[in-house]
Amino acid sequence: MGAHAAAAALILALVFPRVSPAARRRLVRWWSAKLVRIAGLRVEVAGPPPPAQGEAAMIAANHISWIDIFVVMSVRPARFIAKSEIRDWPVAGWIADRAGTLFIRRARRHDTARINDRVHAALAQGDCVGLFPEGTTTDGRELLHFHTSLFEPAIANAATVHPAAIRYEHEDGSHCAAVAYVGEMSFMESMGGVLGARGVTARLSFAAAIAPGAGLDRRAAARTAHERIASLLGLSTAGTPPGRAPGRAAVPP
Repeated sequence: MGAHAAAAALILALVFPRVSPAARRRLVRWWSAKLVRIAGLRVEVAGPPPPAQGEAAMIAANHISWIDIFVVMSVRPARFIAKSEIRDWPVAGWIADRAGTLFIRRARRHDTARINDRVHAALAQGDCVGLFPEGTTTDGRELLHFHTSLFEPAIANAATVHPAAIRYEHEDGSHCAAVAYVGEMSFMESMGGVLGARGVTARLSFAAAIAPGAGLDRRAAARTAHERIASLLGLSTAGTPPGRAPGRAAVPP
């Protein structure tokens, strides 16, 4: 895992500045797929992911672990919206920054406008943008409220939203909780849990896309995405309308 992170640093420093956006996306997909394999996970995909080109696309997914990002990017490279604190993480923060992560400042209520501009630029370059609208992680057995503000860039940029459900399973199909990055767990503890849970399948399922021409505002888009992801996970949406969950951060960890 350490050697693979070093390879990422070299690619980002020496190769990314010299290649086209399309070539960068191919490198990100290759690197992410290899990291997932190093972690011992097998990825199975259901439903059509966003097309490689020709569409302004955003992926909205439930959030269980730090490795969710790489599971998604092993299938469809995306620039994820993440909290600005991640930029200060040793090594990982530098890699995330150089890879094009869109950092949002949680303490600033009006930072959405700046993110809208950055998302617009990313979509104009043909990049897909990813977000975790729950704003935090769960163990995968529930789906929290969605933060509607995170859907504003999709509405503002007329992007197609692709709801995606992530689930980790043991070989017998039962739920795998060891992959989850929740509570007071440290990043290293979570990494140990992922590396120690051998024979795990990461199931990435895409629901029907939400078209920008459907006339939906951000609340309606969030509600529709929530319902479709819950359906893929076999969860009830009763009593969990999209919105800010009390005491929850607005941006994924």
